[in-house]
This record gives sequence, C-alpha cells and structure tokens, in this order.
Amino acid sequence: MGKVVFDISMSLDGFIAGLHDGPDNPMGDNGVEALHKWIWGDRTDGVPGDGATGANREVLAELKNTTGAIVVGRRTYDIVNGWGGTHPFGAIPAFVVSKDAPEHVPQGGTKFTFVPDGIESAVKRAQTAAGNKNVYVVGGANIAQQCIKAGLLDEMRIHIAPLLLGEGIRLFDHLGAESIELERTRVVDSPDVTHLIFRFVK
Repeated sequence: MGKVVFDISMSLDGFIAGLHDGPDNPMGDNGVEALHKWIWGDRTDGVPGDGATGANREVLAELKNTTGAIVVGRRTYDIVNGWGGTHPFGAIPAFVVSKDAPEHVPQGGTKFTFVPDGIESAVKRAQTAAGNKNVYVVGGANIAQQCIKAGLLDEMRIHIAPLLLGEGIRLFDHLGAESIELERTRVVDSPDVTHLIFRFVK
C-alpha cells in the first residue's frame, strides 16, 4: 500500500489562497497565482507542469507518477468545477468528501465518487483504488486539517513561495493545541520556490 500525501503551495506567511476565493476567482484576491508560478512558469494554459523547469518539473513529475487516487474536499471540487471532468494528472479516480452528490458531474477521464461518511472513509476507499501507489489529498485547508487531526497523513509536501500575502486562507489555522511531530525528509530548492517534504512521526 502506498502513502497518503498532502501536497500544496503556500506563501511564506502561511496562506494557500487569498480572500474571496470561488469558482470565478479560484485562488482568491491578491493575485496569488504567484504561489503556483513554479508549476506554470510563464504559461497560463495547458497542463500543469508544462511551464515548470528543472527541479520544479521533477518534483511535480514525482507527485504525478506516484499518485494512484485522489481525495478532495467538496469546496475545492466546486471551485475547480471538477477539473472539467478530468484531473490534470489524468484518468485516476477521485473521492470527494461530500454529504451529497451535485446534480451535474462533468464527464471526462476522472471517475468521481462522492463519499458522504467522512474523511476516513474517503481515504480508505482511495487507498483501495490506488493499490501500491499513493493517495494524493488535494487541497484546501479544511481537508488538510481533517486529515492531520485524524492522523491519516504519512507525508506532507509544502511548496513555499517567496511571497508574503498578509491575508487570506491559512493552512494551519484550526489544528488545536496539541503538537504534531514531523520529520523533514527532503528539501529541494529552486529560485522561485522551496519544496519541503515532511514525514508524520506516528
């Protein structure tokens, strides 16, 4: 069985999106597309990674090649409109944590399963579907916090952009007072981002 991995880009002051994010403003205010410049480079269309170069391209390719299934929160699913039916990583199954299924699910290469009974069930089902590959938790702050609190994550990859947003959606706002031990297993540096990979100590 593979690992359960949470992967996200974040500003140096801890924000993963600006204020007022939504389907018409996916990353929120403040022009936070800069958080993902390492993925897109100077491109604004195409497949994620097309504009990435050097170490950035390798980091993204590793995530893509080791992923066998996806877990995503309903809010993120709605904001990205189900990636138009096909996740950028291709035809891999996606498990959406949601109390109900939307009336319309975009058709494409990704099979979406809506899981009403919580994050633990979604991760378990994703692990079964992924086989020996990893489960990639896609995300928002809420789904990450649920996974961390439930002790479901094996690994967390944070891509730190050299940017101070000042306000927006923080990744680690509601984890409680209990400390969580991590082991840093790798650092990959590039001019426009620092990739930090941590293992959760269990």
